[in-house]
Amino acid sequence: MELKKNPKVNLSRWSNIFFLTGLAIMLFLSWQAIELKTYDKGNIASEFVNVGDDLEKEIPITQQLNPPPPPPPRPPTSTPQVIEVVEDDLEIEESIIESSEADQNSDISDIVEIEEIEEVEEEEIVDVPFAVIEDVPIYPGCESKTNNDARKQCMADNIMNFVQQKFNTELASELGLEGRQRISVQFKIDRYGDVVNVRARAPHPRLEQEAIKVVQSLPKMTPGKQRGKPVGVLYALPILFKVENGG
Repeated sequence: MELKKNPKVNLSRWSNIFFLTGLAIMLFLSWQAIELKTYDKGNIASEFVNVGDDLEKEIPITQQLNPPPPPPPRPPTSTPQVIEVVEDDLEIEESIIESSEADQNSDISDIVEIEEIEEVEEEEIVDVPFAVIEDVPIYPGCESKTNNDARKQCMADNIMNFVQQKFNTELASELGLEGRQRISVQFKIDRYGDVVNVRARAPHPRLEQEAIKVVQSLPKMTPGKQRGKPVGVLYALPILFKVENGG
């Protein structure tokens, strides 16, 4: 007699499912065992701080009291005046106050002399350049010129002619200089008409000395005026000449 198996009750087909389920359960239990941590109870107890009942105590509320202001200072006690009682029998000398007003009939004496205050001289005007002077200095012989420009030109021409006549041009040749020579001269015609403060600049000191000597010999002039008052006038004079070679 053959035994026939019911295919519905065949347990071999569920073996894979049972194996996988069991494997999953084991893995879960292993993971939980790894993650499980244990702590020492003695250490846990020591980590807690016993604050006691300090937090339960109530802090009393204090109030800052302002000290009372100091009492005002006592007013100074005035010294009582001593009143002297004078008997009627004593004679008291009275001081007579004389009037200081002068009477019409009285003579006035001891008059103090009044000193006259000298007038302070006005500040002197500084030196003015020749180009901007209101009234130019007048060179002797230029008095007939009526306007300022004509007097300027007359003065410049006369000074140049004077220098050309007096200056020793052969001095440059003696010094061994050649070609065109230039000497710059500056001087002042003071408020009295005299030529002062002569300065010169030249290629050689001997030429400077010659130029200063010639300019200092200029004649006395009528001083220039600024705002109607005599002032010093600054004048610049260029001296130009050319040294010819003898060869």
